[in-house]
Amino acid sequence: MENSAPKKAGSDNDGSENAGSEKAGSEKAGSANDASKDRQGTPGRRPRNRGRVLIAAVAGCAVLGGVLTLLPWGPSGTRAAPPAPGAQALTAVTTGVTAALPDLAVLIDEREAHLRTHPKDARAWAVLGAAYVEQGRRTAEPANYPKAEKALRASLRVRERNAEALDGMAALANARRDFHAARTWSEAALKVDRKRWTTYPLLIEAQTGMGDYKAAKRTLDRLLKLRSGPAVQARAAALYRDRGWREDAAAALSDAAAATEAPAERAAYLEQAGQLAWERGDLEVALRHFQEAVRLDPDQRAALAGQGRTLAALGRSTEALNAYRVALAKQPLPEYALELGELYESLGLGQAARVQYDLLRERAARAAAGGVDEELVLGRFEADHGDTEMAVRRLRVEWRRQPGIAVADALGWALHRAGEDKEALKFARRATDRQKGGGVRSALYAYHLGMIERSLEMTGPARRHLEEALRINPHFSPTRVPLAEAALEELGEPSVEDVPDMDAKPRRK
Repeated sequence: MENSAPKKAGSDNDGSENAGSEKAGSEKAGSANDASKDRQGTPGRRPRNRGRVLIAAVAGCAVLGGVLTLLPWGPSGTRAAPPAPGAQALTAVTTGVTAALPDLAVLIDEREAHLRTHPKDARAWAVLGAAYVEQGRRTAEPANYPKAEKALRASLRVRERNAEALDGMAALANARRDFHAARTWSEAALKVDRKRWTTYPLLIEAQTGMGDYKAAKRTLDRLLKLRSGPAVQARAAALYRDRGWREDAAAALSDAAAATEAPAERAAYLEQAGQLAWERGDLEVALRHFQEAVRLDPDQRAALAGQGRTLAALGRSTEALNAYRVALAKQPLPEYALELGELYESLGLGQAARVQYDLLRERAARAAAGGVDEELVLGRFEADHGDTEMAVRRLRVEWRRQPGIAVADALGWALHRAGEDKEALKFARRATDRQKGGGVRSALYAYHLGMIERSLEMTGPARRHLEEALRINPHFSPTRVPLAEAALEELGEPSVEDVPDMDAKPRRK
């Protein structure tokens, strides 16, 4: 551990006062959201007739931003002092929500100082490990993950049946994209405490990563019976999105953003709302959400990358490039480098694109050294910009490990690029099948399926799926949209012969 001076925290007595602070924060969140429990506590899909809309309107964003400026009033009529930064981060990391980076740094310093004199404090080790996981996730710095694992295992050595440390290990595995391990750790935590609500979102994320959407839905149902509140609503929104229930996802995110007071947490929910709007082609709505998220939390780099994606689609290329560069400077994820490289390609800047692709490889290698699985993004990159055979090899291994729909789509596309269209079709259909897959409506997945069908001379289905891709999001990719439009022009208008063959098997070549 790095040496750091002890902080005045009032929470270094075996973690007992921190525990009280966490409990108070948790009870406050639960109390603030009792009114929404009846809307969300019923398992299953949320009703569509609620009259809600995605928090897209300018007025809505303004209200959300304005609420953040309000502080609670004490009984004497004076403003109550906000929690100390370390206490804010403690509440965040122990409930699985986004924490502000400066607050995380304070919390890590406090825990490290405490543990130098209290090395047998299992809870303090668990909190330190969870803080390192969150710091690694927010900065894309994989060196945090071995530190997190060391702290969490130290907690488990002190106390084996330790749900906090088991949760931390599950969160670490999810951050590393090791969903099988995350599922194992989550299930172990639930054996210790079946009513520990913070474990359920971790298990849902793991089950989704493994492609087990039915199990994820059952887990969400159990979570909704235990707990309401912003963190639960946001987790539900992610699953609703994966099931193709966009209106339900939008409503849940709207509730989550409106109910939380912490700027970093609210920014995270707005970023998710922006991504949802982007996926359905609502560019102005998406941009407002991303901009508001960055205003609330300047370290919200996913929102900055979202701005880059949206500005590029709006034709504001210079602004888009700047947004991506800032995002990459502070959170250098390989996927951002891939998106920026493809934007450069669309602008005819091949050399600049190659620089980003080199960065992608470098960052993926660093991530692997920290135990992070970046095979999915590497496979996607190799399929379109590198060695297609290598892409297929990488993604076959990934599919055997954790067969989620993102991997199915990527493997299908890699097989197509390698000339294996018949096998590619099986995976592309899996990614877009609402029975076998999650049901997410993705323009990219529909585009991949349509192009594979076009190669197999399945004219009707190819036309239908390429049109669907452009209908879902007419701006889904700066490089692929022109290819989809050109393919549709080549396919021409549907003929009478196309109608009975819409679901025909691929022709033999």
